[in-house]
Amino acid sequence: MTIVGTRIDNRLLHGMVATNWAPRSGATRVMVVDDHVASDSMLKESMKMGRPAGMAVSIITEETALKNFGNHKYDHQKVYIVAQTPEFFLKLQEQGEDIGQLVLGGTLTPVDDTNYIKVSKRAYIAPDQVVTYHKLLKNGSDILVKYTPNDAEVKLADILK
Repeated sequence: MTIVGTRIDNRLLHGMVATNWAPRSGATRVMVVDDHVASDSMLKESMKMGRPAGMAVSIITEETALKNFGNHKYDHQKVYIVAQTPEFFLKLQEQGEDIGQLVLGGTLTPVDDTNYIKVSKRAYIAPDQVVTYHKLLKNGSDILVKYTPNDAEVKLADILK
């Protein structure tokens, strides 16, 4: 299995992912990892309608994703993974998967952003996520802050110094 792209995006599978990020990655499968969406049949089906042309879509829980990767279910596929937070990617990395590059696209805008780190117009890091991002970086992931593929690359490591 080849993980060909990873993205943190609060909107998960939406136009930007379906028409730009996933196709540019060469993926054969887009995987949305989100417990809430995976357990809500209406949300799940509506999100599947945004499937990128020519790609399979999986919308699964974090537990299922980790189990499937552990069982090598995706070994012969090129997978583009989208989740809302960095914690899943750290778990996947600690399970032995290579998360070479992780793109931090968009996050929810905090109501009280005084304790959050603003890393772009569309992305914030919660105080309790700083350690997770540092671990991902320490374990070898290159984390870029980019909303669109054409945005200038901003390395999260430079922001978190």
